[in-house]
Amino acid sequence: MLLRTTDPFRDLDRLAQQLVSGSWGTTNRPAVMPMDAWREGDRFVVELDLPGVTPESIDLDVERNVLTVRAERLARNGDWEMLASERTRGTFTRQLVLGDNLDLEHIEAAYDAGVLRLVIPVAERAKSRKIEIAGVTPEKTAIEA
Repeated sequence: MLLRTTDPFRDLDRLAQQLVSGSWGTTNRPAVMPMDAWREGDRFVVELDLPGVTPESIDLDVERNVLTVRAERLARNGDWEMLASERTRGTFTRQLVLGDNLDLEHIEAAYDAGVLRLVIPVAERAKSRKIEIAGVTPEKTAIEA
């Protein structure tokens, strides 16, 4: 299903930016959204952790065989003094390169308790199937002496 979940050049750039800025996730470059993926029979399931994100801020987009997940955790507004700020805010983006054997027209998405769950069925053309072998009946031949 997943041909590539990371881009090494983008990851290297992200690491360099984090080392320069001295932070591991900022409002400009939030930390990555953790993901689990597995196969259940004829479907793939992907779960992404997005705690504190409203369902309205989640955007799913499929172009060719790339699934892009975007979500935003907004900063709190108010008249107070921040004492600690360890939770990243801003826009989170993750791209998954999906195989040609998946049915991208029938992806199901649900968001519950901070977890985005995507169910991606295997395409009919990629499912295993039995192939009948046509038998050739041997002709009866008489042996003459």
